[in-house]
Amino acid sequence: MNILFMCVHNSSRSMLAEGLAKHIFGKNAWIESAGSEPKSINPCAVEVMNEIGIDISKQFSKNCDQISPKFIVGLDYIVTLCAEEVCPTMVAQKAKRIHWSFTDPSIPKPTREEQLEAFRVARDGIRAKIENLANELKFS
Repeated sequence: MNILFMCVHNSSRSMLAEGLAKHIFGKNAWIESAGSEPKSINPCAVEVMNEIGIDISKQFSKNCDQISPKFIVGLDYIVTLCAEEVCPTMVAQKAKRIHWSFTDPSIPKPTREEQLEAFRVARDGIRAKIENLANELKFS
């Protein structure tokens, strides 16, 4: 099972999704993330994932050209996570496309705690969607 999570910057939502999916699916799936305009992983994403015991500090932002061709050929699902912007696209012959709309938690907030809370909301919403997908695919 190959699953690709995509958002524009591959720094927040898709990073959260990659870390959560790797944790939930374990070795039963090959999980990657990518973006159309990759930027560095957002430190808030790392922090809120550490709160639930998942370390994503070694993950890095990338575009689709940096993903293994073997992964792309075997791609089963492409999950886009954008809400207010245009999600990136990718051509994959057999991949089923899924869209989960999540507001970008990296949009600046007045305080650090409000910023972290936006990341927690995204993390928890994405986790619920991934758990549902795992249940549907009989990976739970």
